[in-house]
Amino acid sequence: MKKLKIQIPLILPEVPDEKDQCVDKLMQQLEGINGLERVHVDANTDQNVPQLCFHYDPEVISIDRIQKLAEQTGAEITKKFGHKLIEVEGIRHVRHARHIEESLRDKHGVLEASVSASGMIRLEFDQTKITVPEILQAIREEGLDISDSQVSAERFLQQANGDGQTDQDVSEQDHDEGAGHDHSHGGIFGKNTELIFSILSGILLGVGFGLSFIEAVPFWVSLTLYIGAYFFGGFYTAKEGLGTILKGGFDIDFLMLVAAIGAAILGAWAEGALLLFLFSLGHALEHYAMNKARKSISALADLAPKTALLKKNGSTTEVDIEALKVGDVIVVRPNSKIAADGVIIKGSSSVNQAPITGESVPVDKEPVKDPDKDWSAEKDIKEEHRVFSGTINGNHLLEVKVINEASDSTLSRLVKLVHEAQTQKSPTQRFTDKFEKYFVPAVLALVVLLLGAFLVIDEEFSDSFYRAMAVLVAASPCALAISTPSAVLSGVARAAQGGVLIKGGRPLEDLGDLTAMAFDKTGTLTEGRPKLTKLIALGSHSEEEVLKLAVSVERLSEHPLAKAVVRDGEERLGGMDIPAAQDMEAVQGRGVKAFLANDQVYMGNLDLYNEVGGPPPPAEAAEKVKDLESGGHTTMLIRKNEAYIGIIALMDTPRKDAKSTLEALKKIGIRRMVMLTGDNQNVADAVAKEIGMSEAWGSLLPEEKVAAIKKLREKEDKIAMIGDGVNDAPAMATSTVGISMGAAGSDVALETADIALMADRLDVLPFAIGLSRKANNIIKQNLFISLGMVALLIPLTVSGVASIGPAVVMHEGSTLVVVFNALRLLAYKR
Repeated sequence: MKKLKIQIPLILPEVPDEKDQCVDKLMQQLEGINGLERVHVDANTDQNVPQLCFHYDPEVISIDRIQKLAEQTGAEITKKFGHKLIEVEGIRHVRHARHIEESLRDKHGVLEASVSASGMIRLEFDQTKITVPEILQAIREEGLDISDSQVSAERFLQQANGDGQTDQDVSEQDHDEGAGHDHSHGGIFGKNTELIFSILSGILLGVGFGLSFIEAVPFWVSLTLYIGAYFFGGFYTAKEGLGTILKGGFDIDFLMLVAAIGAAILGAWAEGALLLFLFSLGHALEHYAMNKARKSISALADLAPKTALLKKNGSTTEVDIEALKVGDVIVVRPNSKIAADGVIIKGSSSVNQAPITGESVPVDKEPVKDPDKDWSAEKDIKEEHRVFSGTINGNHLLEVKVINEASDSTLSRLVKLVHEAQTQKSPTQRFTDKFEKYFVPAVLALVVLLLGAFLVIDEEFSDSFYRAMAVLVAASPCALAISTPSAVLSGVARAAQGGVLIKGGRPLEDLGDLTAMAFDKTGTLTEGRPKLTKLIALGSHSEEEVLKLAVSVERLSEHPLAKAVVRDGEERLGGMDIPAAQDMEAVQGRGVKAFLANDQVYMGNLDLYNEVGGPPPPAEAAEKVKDLESGGHTTMLIRKNEAYIGIIALMDTPRKDAKSTLEALKKIGIRRMVMLTGDNQNVADAVAKEIGMSEAWGSLLPEEKVAAIKKLREKEDKIAMIGDGVNDAPAMATSTVGISMGAAGSDVALETADIALMADRLDVLPFAIGLSRKANNIIKQNLFISLGMVALLIPLTVSGVASIGPAVVMHEGSTLVVVFNALRLLAYKR
């Protein structure tokens, strides 16, 4: 467990000292978050300044994640700690990535490093102890080329424009930061050098082996060809293995090199060349397979168009997408990609949102009523008006007002987060990493014992040496190393294609093991906005009269319920003339009163009429109000002068897909589902009954939702919290897996949770869980294959039944099997 200390004055600048209630509240909200063991104040520091001390597990939660959670509770983490995502080239395979990771962690000032074989490096560091140029130089010393020294929205734009930085560009950029650039990793054939070397090794081996059967050809010819096969097959193996030895470590490459050299010493040149050929070919194909999964992720960047048609002063001009500013108007031609996040101000069309949200059916879009409004500041834009960069227009011309610059578009943030997800290791991967640390030394110990077998049993040293080399090959856990990361990368890539952002291996694995799910109500199980559901006229008054009067009064209010009455009321009245009310006055928590011509109008709950005086509500009307409220409605009883004329009821209605999604989740084995809401228990029970949910916990404050999740975790092994990512962030962080709804339209939702559903739809949840379970099954299959092959080959080689040749073929064959088994996830169907 690591400790991280952060000075309180920098976190909460307005706080007088560490005993302030705000500090207590911050600690309470952060404590209990998955991965944070303890949060406390340490007053005994060298700087004589109280510091907030975090005890956290870097395998579960990162410093960057702690920072985001603290910021959402009103804090600001000191700038002392840096977070960087760096894209590199030259990582050959998973074991190579692990060596780089360990090397970077050893650097003074680096708090955490995670390196993916796909070419992503995530670093968290103390900026007072190590600088960015020093970090970049350390990466170059590992023989890597830096494609991007900070994976960001700007990099996304360069990829979208097809003019991403060349190595020279990056070199010049990094030179300004005080570091040079190294191109050594590629070799004479560029990125494919390892594969070409491997093929050359195989050709030389094959020719040499064939010539060995022709008596007229001298042995030295075949030997020369075998030596050539050794060179090409063992070039990268020797480079990496010896590099690790010089740093004081052992790895599989070095073991393979020792086995090949041992075979040569024994005169088994063909078997040694076969070992190096298949080992290098396995590495090259492993790199190819990882690249295939990575490319399906990188394809997200290709979704963005390179240019946009900017409309200005009545004419259109083609401009680069990064030139677009908030408030600009762009023209989107039929069947073309939309260049920016925005709202439609002219034209109607259907838009294919599958590239961002995974929705298979195009969504109908129409213009907003107020095109001149500053929509960039609006948080609640209806889906029918909003469009996203990278989505595809249908058959009609559209004009779109830009609400996000290209560097801040939903697509650019999605690309960055998916890249970062590649560096997040799963629990199984961490287990296999630790297993290998103990397993490799154990193999070396066994090999040493077998080398001395000739002292115990009656055989030549050469026979003992040969057996030891065969065991060395058989026991090397190559397939084990690639088994999990290849499946995780493929799973994350497939999820992104389906509109689900899974932020790494841990949530991918945990999602498939869930036994319970907690749902926020508003905006998750319901539409998230009240609707006019009931209109009751009392006495001789008509519904039309009641509705006109209600709309007239509520037009003067900014309350969300008032806006709902006006919106739905005007729609029902269909453009009828509505008289204007005046002199509206709010009665806190009870309702409003206003004048309409010479009439005094009251609208509110039953408590309002106890306060304003006049005749009490008729018993029948009061009974109807209570019945509606018990059913989860919010009601407004309307009085005109002395006469009660009608009742209006509103309700946040359930999503259309809520009931079917809950049924689907039950079928796939989610045994407990609970609704958590701040609404009163009557409302919670009414919604729960309508959608078929058995448990509903109402009247919960945000901190009480956190307590509810903790209570559920005591009885359930793994639980997910599904919400909108705003008020539910602390509860999400406390759960095993936090899932955000509608991340395509919300910055907070995209950043907050472990998993983000890009479309504002619940019905994608079963797909995500199904994909996770498939990934878990493939990971288990891969572990069985990799460990099973080792368990089979060790006794066969120890007993002498299997020689180096068969051991090499079976060993490398298992590596390829687990890689291509993992790639099956890319073809997973809903």
